[in-house]
Amino acid sequence: MTILIDHPQFGAVDEAQEQTVQIDEKKLLLDGGFLVPHTNSFGHTFRDYDAESERQKEVENFYRINHINQTYDFVRQMREEYGKLNRVEMSIWECCELLNDVVDESDPDLDEPQIEHLLQTAEAIRKDYPDEDWLHLTGLIHDLGKVLLHPSFGGLPQWAVVGDTFPIGCAFDESIVHHKYFKENADYNNSAYNTKYGLYSEGCGLNNIMMSWGHDDYMYLVAKENNTTLPSAALFIIRYHSFYSLHRSGAYKHLMNEEDVENLKWLQVFNKYDLYSKSKVQIDVERVKPYYLSLIEKYFPAKLNW
Repeated sequence: MTILIDHPQFGAVDEAQEQTVQIDEKKLLLDGGFLVPHTNSFGHTFRDYDAESERQKEVENFYRINHINQTYDFVRQMREEYGKLNRVEMSIWECCELLNDVVDESDPDLDEPQIEHLLQTAEAIRKDYPDEDWLHLTGLIHDLGKVLLHPSFGGLPQWAVVGDTFPIGCAFDESIVHHKYFKENADYNNSAYNTKYGLYSEGCGLNNIMMSWGHDDYMYLVAKENNTTLPSAALFIIRYHSFYSLHRSGAYKHLMNEEDVENLKWLQVFNKYDLYSKSKVQIDVERVKPYYLSLIEKYFPAKLNW
């Protein structure tokens, strides 16, 4: 059965449904455990957007198109359309399998199918945090919103699905990769949107910020509207894991509230595994599948509306 959800409240958080995770900062393996490699699958340093290669040229062109088109009006339109969650009904694992046909053109570090990256991330986290099963599952599902690229799912263009995300409705911070292309964005010279706070206020909370449209925000919506029991830290990771200008450069912290500050600690832990676990080493899917199916059953309904 398909459930129609008209004009969902993207900024609102149901505190009764979302759990919080207590953080013991002494146990966060920020520098230990997982060994960070020095180079990516192409032999370059990670997130090096200036390295000379054909891949880098493709990535820069992607960001040119992305930065020109991710306007406030565009994002509002996409949220209204895809927030209906009326496209298909399927399980989390079925969605994982759809990603076998997806390659992220914005990623300078990886050209493997996304299912490989999901399992690499989840398994690396599982090794270092064996008792945090919610974090293992978050590693598996964090990129599932990329099904928006799949032909059978609508086939949105890459620039509307992947890449670094950033707030819309306030000034574009200079730490955002390939910032120069924002000058061609219709919002760049709009006085309502081009100041430090724009439409927002000090400490208003990231839930009240409109982010550029992509797989992060979409998967967050899918999880939340399908009543996942994952804790709030997991939803924060899903929604903001591509928000690199925040968790790598420290931009936009003036918009965060206290809950954001706590959840950011988990996102920064997660980011190490998301970014540096990308490799040519393949995971035995059939071996690990039963474990992740058990986590999906624990935290999600059997079928979800997408």
